[in-house]
Amino acid sequence: MMKKVVHLFFTVLGVVLGYQFCPDLFIRVFHMNNQDVLTSNWFGAALGGAVFLIATMSVAGYVSALLRWLEERLKSAPLADILGGTIGMVIGLVVAYLFSPEIRSIPIVGIAVQFFVAVFFAYLGLRIGFTKREDLLNLFSGRLSAKERAEKERDKRPAMRPGEAKLLDTSVIIDGRIADLVETGFLDGTLVIASFVLEELQHIADSSDVLKRNRGRRGLDVLNRIQKELKAVVQIVEIDFDDIQEVDSKLVRLAKQMNGKVMTNDFNLNKVCELQGVPVLNINDLANALKPVVLPGEELHVQVIKDGKEYNQGVAYLDDGTMIVIEGGREYIGGRLIVQVTSVLQTSAGRMIFAKPKMLEKAL
Repeated sequence: MMKKVVHLFFTVLGVVLGYQFCPDLFIRVFHMNNQDVLTSNWFGAALGGAVFLIATMSVAGYVSALLRWLEERLKSAPLADILGGTIGMVIGLVVAYLFSPEIRSIPIVGIAVQFFVAVFFAYLGLRIGFTKREDLLNLFSGRLSAKERAEKERDKRPAMRPGEAKLLDTSVIIDGRIADLVETGFLDGTLVIASFVLEELQHIADSSDVLKRNRGRRGLDVLNRIQKELKAVVQIVEIDFDDIQEVDSKLVRLAKQMNGKVMTNDFNLNKVCELQGVPVLNINDLANALKPVVLPGEELHVQVIKDGKEYNQGVAYLDDGTMIVIEGGREYIGGRLIVQVTSVLQTSAGRMIFAKPKMLEKAL
């Protein structure tokens, strides 16, 4: 159908041009009489239509293909893009028309320059209208743009003090201890949850892996508890950084913008924040700091669980998960005994206690 329309267009164009110019062409070139049949306007129209129809047989296919491609693009393009581009192109053509009298007065090349100027302004208006489509539509509708509305709403919100915003990352939400910490009242300020953190959490909750899915759902339950049960001040920030792919890097940049602190359990994110000068709150560091202080010489009543890495060592654990390495404790695996602390080692993984059975100390 499109090809037939293109053929019809070229045929009509040939008929009009033949009707207008063929009689004069035959008279001036072939020196024919005005009364000759070949010099009649209707013969010229028929000849022009036939010539254009035959000459454009191969061109019609390319033109129809171009029109189909343009039609598909227009169908898939949003209405706002079409309206913005059209408005911009019309404005560009109007501007070109205002310059046309002066350009047309240029000797020899005036008409050609006018054509190219019109095409240039039309394309320029189309690009500007497409890029600024929201501003154009909002200008005609008398509304503020989305960016202006966001800035206006942001200006209405009370500004946070430095360090008041606590930005939660995915690991600390999934961990769950943040809810208990908020419940105790030791954590004040505003808990900020970025939209890209929520997207990552939802992606984990929708994972095909059962373990990841359970962790993601637990994180969503923790957020729900913080918002509804604990009455904490929670703010969802709809900010994203398209030039950054990693969620941790986005969180660090957002913390810089909001002058806030990052709450995490991730060791790597902890180091990145320290390198970039962003305050960070690590719950694991807090948990290690709150573990009971054990001094060399103290006695502990423990149960030996398994053997250690070195020869004749036994391993036990305190209630808070602190590992106790017992020299000569391998033979007591499965039993309980009293040990005496010899040294305490603080590592990045936590606290480790070294001890030996009390009975050996007595024997010595």
